[in-house]
Amino acid sequence: MTRLSLLSPPAYQRTRWKNDGGWTTEVARSGGDDFRWRVSIAEIESNGPFSSFPGVERDLLLLEGNGIELDIDDAPPRKLVQRFERVHFAGEARVDCRLVAGPTRDFNVMARRDAVRAEVVARPLVGSMVIFPERGAEWCVHVFAGSATARCDAQTLALDTGTSLLADFREGGSRLVIEGGGELVLVKFVAPEA
Repeated sequence: MTRLSLLSPPAYQRTRWKNDGGWTTEVARSGGDDFRWRVSIAEIESNGPFSSFPGVERDLLLLEGNGIELDIDDAPPRKLVQRFERVHFAGEARVDCRLVAGPTRDFNVMARRDAVRAEVVARPLVGSMVIFPERGAEWCVHVFAGSATARCDAQTLALDTGTSLLADFREGGSRLVIEGGGELVLVKFVAPEA
């Protein structure tokens, strides 16, 4: 059976960065301090380096603001200026961040390389969409804007802007139907490819 959990902003954990350059609001995680995966929203307030997370794959999507420019190891600078633009990089990479013009909010996904692989996409929700029960998969659905209803088996949950839904298909289950209007960030976690 599919397990659904509704997460709302009052339950999120917000902490100041050690370098004082911003905030992280943790939306959800699997595991303790040595997480399998973690989803958060970062508020970047000033230029500076990103923390190192060895053994972790990272995805970052711009949610709000005029954008950021990232220097990732020796690669050419990567600029994110459009909402939902995404960059993927290794957690142990040397990353320096520059704000384009003012603070930003960014959606941040971390997946421990030896335990799980993350697939991240942002998309509009117009009407309904279906997430099929792929055995072994876990989903995090974040409502960036709008509202929706999630139905699975006999369970129905209302989702509003800022809320998130966790759907655990690791033991199998039924399809998940999401109906409404707005914008979603969808993260699918699966076992890493052999």
